[in-house]
This record gives sequence, C-alpha cells and structure tokens, in this order.
Amino acid sequence: MTSPTGAVCPYCGWPDGAEPFQMVSRHSTAAGRTVWTRCGCGSLQVRVVDGCGMRVVSRSRPAEPQSSPASR
Repeated sequence: MTSPTGAVCPYCGWPDGAEPFQMVSRHSTAAGRTVWTRCGCGSLQVRVVDGCGMRVVSRSRPAEPQSSPASR
C-alpha cells in the first residue's frame, strides 16, 4: 500500500493516510479535530484533521511487549 503524501510509520511502514489500526479517541478543537490512533505496530499517533486534511503530528515508539505473570 502506498501513501498519497509519502508519509509512513517509521516503525512498520504503514501509510499515514491509510485507515488507522485502532481509534483511541477523538476530540473537537477550534481548528478541527485531534484524533489519537494506535498503528498496527503499537505506535500511538496524534493526528490533526482540519481544513488542510489529515496529518500525523506526533507518534511514540511501539510499546515494548509485556511479559505476562504466568510466563515469569
């Protein structure tokens, strides 16, 4: 899959313009909307949706796998 803007997740390569893996929350702002999503690789992303379109303005590294208590 390619991204129309060429922007992709630096951790897994998923295009920023593609449907997010998981919607975490959405908030209306004076300029549009702030959308928090989680990429398939686990990276938490902050997206701004306004008159200019959608863009990822911040993202975290993917979460480190957590060991379960049963595996300890």
